[in-house]
Amino acid sequence: MMSATVVSIALAAAQIMLAIAMAIVAARIFTGPRAQDRILALDNLYVNAMLLLITFGIGSGRIVYFEAALVIGMLGFVATVSLAKFLMRGEVIE
Repeated sequence: MMSATVVSIALAAAQIMLAIAMAIVAARIFTGPRAQDRILALDNLYVNAMLLLITFGIGSGRIVYFEAALVIGMLGFVATVSLAKFLMRGEVIE
């Protein structure tokens, strides 16, 4: 069985790596040469934010983090589809 120490170290390491990944992706959003690169970086950013909230939820045992991650996942998906449609056609609502 895993001890609480191993789980807490693993969660801390995962949170640090996700924060570093979010910083790298944020830099890509600001420096991306094309709009497609920025949209992919934004998609990656919301997935990393969702995973970071899940690790907070696992560490604290509170349900609110999982609910927030679910909301971020749904809104992020809709935002990605809307931005992709905007890039393809030039308008979101037809």
